[in-house]
Amino acid sequence: MNMPHNISRPVVFCLIVATTAMTWGCQTTTNAGRDAQIGAAAGGVLGGIIGSNSGSWAKGAIIGAVVGGATGAIIGNYMDKQASEIDQNVDGAKVERVGESIRVVFDAGILFSTGSATITSVSRYNIEKLSRILNKYNDTNLVIEGHTDSIGGESENQLLSERRAESVGILLKTYGVANSRISPVGYGETRPVATNETEAGRRLNRRVEVLIYPNNELKRQAESGELKL
Repeated sequence: MNMPHNISRPVVFCLIVATTAMTWGCQTTTNAGRDAQIGAAAGGVLGGIIGSNSGSWAKGAIIGAVVGGATGAIIGNYMDKQASEIDQNVDGAKVERVGESIRVVFDAGILFSTGSATITSVSRYNIEKLSRILNKYNDTNLVIEGHTDSIGGESENQLLSERRAESVGILLKTYGVANSRISPVGYGETRPVATNETEAGRRLNRRVEVLIYPNNELKRQAESGELKL
């Protein structure tokens, strides 16, 4: 699914239609077998992306389409390998597998100086390492989310979150990730994952999330048996 670029506010991209009730968990362990089981039990689900109203996409969204049986297992294995490489090679990144997709969370304090959307020199190297992995597993698309805490004005926080998401997207493009794969979006202070009443909570809320999900070409290759990795 190709997504519009430069999204500046929360958007609901697709509706999920399900005939079977499911609960999706976030984990860093292998998901390939679970993908096959879920896909086989819920083949009537129409895949898509729903933005969370309550914080992280891992808690409030299904990312990507549910694919049944062996095809789902193949895609799951592809995403498992990619998640493992990111976890092992990209410093300062928290990596989770959710559904058939990957959620990579960076502490904004590591990526940027306070109040800035300029990526630090140390973090540029980590974004470069991330880009190498994304270029290796190039049958995926990305949503880059910028988030802030609630300190400061709402409009300033919104703009800062957009600029930070754009900065990560621009740097990924500089390192060869195709523009067509990248959709940056800023959410400002609207999607906290922790309390803004403490510094520890505010630090968790100041983050950039890179959400990686299978594109239609990956699904086609998995269904046809062409996917080799």
